[in-house]
Amino acid sequence: MKKKLSLLFFIILKFIIQYFAIHPVYELHRDEFLHLDQGLHLDWGYLSLPPVTSWISAIIFLLGNGEFWVKFFPALFGALTLYVTWKIIESLGGNLFACVLGALAIIFSVFARINTLFQPNSLDFLLWTTSYYFIIKYILSKENKWLYFLALSLGFGFLNKYNIVFLLLGLIPAFIITPQRKIFTNKHLYFAITLALLIISPNLIWQYTHSFPVLYHLDQLSRIQLVNVSTGDFIMTQFLFFFSALFIIIAGLTALIIFPLFSKLRVILWSFIFTMGLFIFFNAKSYYSIGLYPVLIAVGSVYLEKITLTKWKFYLRPAMVIVVVVLALPVLNYALPIYSPEAIIKNSEKYKELGLLRWEDGENHHIPQDFADMLGWKEMANKTQVAYNEINDPEHTLILCDNYGQAGAINYYAKDTRSQAVTFHADYVYWFPLENEIRHVILVKTEGDEDPERKREREFFDEVYLSGELKNEMAREYETKIWVLKNASVDVNEILKEEIKEEIDERKQ
Repeated sequence: MKKKLSLLFFIILKFIIQYFAIHPVYELHRDEFLHLDQGLHLDWGYLSLPPVTSWISAIIFLLGNGEFWVKFFPALFGALTLYVTWKIIESLGGNLFACVLGALAIIFSVFARINTLFQPNSLDFLLWTTSYYFIIKYILSKENKWLYFLALSLGFGFLNKYNIVFLLLGLIPAFIITPQRKIFTNKHLYFAITLALLIISPNLIWQYTHSFPVLYHLDQLSRIQLVNVSTGDFIMTQFLFFFSALFIIIAGLTALIIFPLFSKLRVILWSFIFTMGLFIFFNAKSYYSIGLYPVLIAVGSVYLEKITLTKWKFYLRPAMVIVVVVLALPVLNYALPIYSPEAIIKNSEKYKELGLLRWEDGENHHIPQDFADMLGWKEMANKTQVAYNEINDPEHTLILCDNYGQAGAINYYAKDTRSQAVTFHADYVYWFPLENEIRHVILVKTEGDEDPERKREREFFDEVYLSGELKNEMAREYETKIWVLKNASVDVNEILKEEIKEEIDERKQ
């Protein structure tokens, strides 16, 4: 009974933290806007993602599309990650102390930030943890049903985020080099593999029929973002994710090496080594590895409970709980968006020291990139709405943006714009509303615009003027201008169709 009440308490605590971990000044994140719009265009795949996130977005729309529900699902997946970690601890023979220690290590960690964002990451890490849970259950019981549950976890994990392939690539050699290799003689393994392939086949077919856009996305990711990722930064960041629970993770790795009770589970140790090696080799983003840690926290929590059974060691347990909470608070104080941009700038040295001001471009900025991605959207959407109302011809007006953040934010916050905002960026290139003749265009352009006077557009429209302008040094969209182009003298639809075709053809190369 104590265990159940404790688990319920920690799950409720997890939800509360996720809803109060964001300062009111911040809006939705640029990536959240894209994922929400994917829910309006359901398909078996997208440029950067498989389909599961869009399914959740569709549910959010059915629930009213409010920010409460946008935040609810990542918080739910975070709570479920805690629950599965708890169940792993119980499966390994852990009692209340181990469960509490593991739960606190999950709550007071990088998950506090990840589970505030509606992105595929929260579900991704839940499914990594769930996959390890099913592996442990199979190894300990040899019941074949766990192989099928594992297939479901990996299959839906693939449909959520391709990153779970790294887990599979680490597991295969891990099984081969351990006594658990006998799994390959079990016919149910191959039935389970068939089940997983059936689950992921619609997305594979979609990728094939669209010339594998994921390869284009990976190329863009490698050239623009991963080029700025160093091995040193990757490794150093690992220590920050579960800073206050490092001793638990180390205990988990140690237990898998020396503790006889866990000798059957060394496949987890080797899986961690192989998968981490793959991440380092491919210069992966540091957060890709987060799904590896909950199972180590579970193993470490049980191990620490087992070795503190004697009288004097028993008194180390309260100290461990205090360490997990007290050491985490200073880090989370900076890692969570609980302070306004002005407050962050006043204390920028500490943020810089923790590497939080470094963006994907490799440079340091005023505030963390994730925080900057949550500013300025409402103002931009409101000023776009003003421009839209000035034209007052919704059936023949297109809102054309520079990137998916702008397009998604306008679609979310500018509720009266009947013409969806689009861009040649990301998946929006497939969503241009060209059923009606386009006579007017609203251009949303960012800093660095090559044509600040709109010379090209003035040749094609009777009237061109600047309707609104934003300058917010704290926002990712540092400087944005909103242009109105009225009464086209050319066939805008045909021009757009040609540009769309060029963009799609480039992605196929």
